[in-house]
Amino acid sequence: MAMLKREDWYDLTRATNWTPTYVGEDELFPEEMSGARGIPAETWETYDEPYKVVYPEYVAIQREKDSGAYSVKAALERDSFVDRADPGWVSTMIAHYGAIALAEYAASTAEARMARFAKAPGNRNMAVFGMMDENRHGQIQLFFPHANVKRGRQWDWAHKAYHTNDWAAIAARSFFDDAMMTRDAVAVSIMLTFAFETGFTNMQFLGLAADAAEEGEHTFASLISSIQTDESRHAQQGGPSLKILIANGKKEEAQTLVDAAIWRAWKLFSVLTGPIMDYYTPLESRKQSFKEFMQEWIIAQFERQLLDLGLDKPWYWDDFMRELDQTHHGMHLGVWYWRPTVWWNPAAGVTPEEREWLEEKYPGWNDTWGQCWDVIVDNLQNGKPELTGPETLPTVCNMCNLPIVGTPGNGWNVKDYQLEHEGRLYHFGSKQDRWCFQIDPERYKKHMSFIDRFLAGEIQPPDLMGGLKYMGLAPGEMGDDAHGYAWVEAYNTRTDNAA
Repeated sequence: MAMLKREDWYDLTRATNWTPTYVGEDELFPEEMSGARGIPAETWETYDEPYKVVYPEYVAIQREKDSGAYSVKAALERDSFVDRADPGWVSTMIAHYGAIALAEYAASTAEARMARFAKAPGNRNMAVFGMMDENRHGQIQLFFPHANVKRGRQWDWAHKAYHTNDWAAIAARSFFDDAMMTRDAVAVSIMLTFAFETGFTNMQFLGLAADAAEEGEHTFASLISSIQTDESRHAQQGGPSLKILIANGKKEEAQTLVDAAIWRAWKLFSVLTGPIMDYYTPLESRKQSFKEFMQEWIIAQFERQLLDLGLDKPWYWDDFMRELDQTHHGMHLGVWYWRPTVWWNPAAGVTPEEREWLEEKYPGWNDTWGQCWDVIVDNLQNGKPELTGPETLPTVCNMCNLPIVGTPGNGWNVKDYQLEHEGRLYHFGSKQDRWCFQIDPERYKKHMSFIDRFLAGEIQPPDLMGGLKYMGLAPGEMGDDAHGYAWVEAYNTRTDNAA
């Protein structure tokens, strides 16, 4: 029997729906899970995903991707690239796997919620593939670093990070639980697939793959590329949802979901991707600064998408543009200073040559962040490394769960944005973080930041070592300077030449 042409049956299968008879529609699609928002099923049936795929094609493509990634891994494993790679790039991989691998696996649950509860049949169909995507992403990003556990215990944090109370894991869980695990199907499609994946992860994976290839780490590059092509497909689920909401009088709610997710995603990127691109990546392998990358690949693209859909730019867009010059520098300095509290070895990235690059990309860097690094360099040169590490804990934002930072120097602008709610005083790193809380205080009010837990007596003994134990960091896992402080020699040489 001759097979039907794809175009003869595809639209029928992707849009198949049914009218329930033995249960009510509200029981089949409870509002708290579906998020239909009073929009009738017939309207949700108009959902039209831009990326079309059928199961046989999906399986064939995924098999080819896996074959390529695993083949490259097998071929290059004997090359022992990790043993001779720049320590900053090794830290990039360790930080990435710990921050991303289990989050990818958790995202399969978010996709499953859409696959089961979305009223739009096209969304359900697409989410089935997204669910399999995310499961694959979790598996492959757990398997690849496992081969390196023999090289050091930090590699095991790909499996371990999200099961600990490390401050970085708390921050990541806070956002991902918010956007993926506790929302209805429509909100997930908007906050996860549109705002986070279309706006951030899709482009981050492009940048990471390019940097990895430039550094010569083709195993990591092939892995990331195989994931990014999945992301570019299932990240398209939010756009059609937004169109339906906007066309049915829900623009304000849609705008709020987008604005909140963009801001929360940005804060995570400022502590992970920003330092990786501007400090950890070896100078000769940097093609763009973090700011340039964001402006070219994320800002311009995302702004265009928002306007095309009929949404406005987030109300804080001008502040966001200014943040590109500032926030990730503070996050990087904080991570390096509190390096024992993370599962990777932060690269300082501030040799004299690197500082020239930073000053070129961020005019005024030397008069602001450079002043802080001058003190660190001076202490290291004078044999006082104990003065370059923490004795206390920083103030942490009650929304993003990251340290509250500001730009040092004459324009010192750090500020604690406070809010008293039901007798409790909350601290936020920006008015945008505070706004995210005020949108839905019931969702966030019971959460305790790392500092809240410390002050509540949950961390014993109440000192740095007690904090490290609470975070699950053991010897061999605590971070230290990626290059063993060898970069300070460049300053000693410059001082000798000047003499």
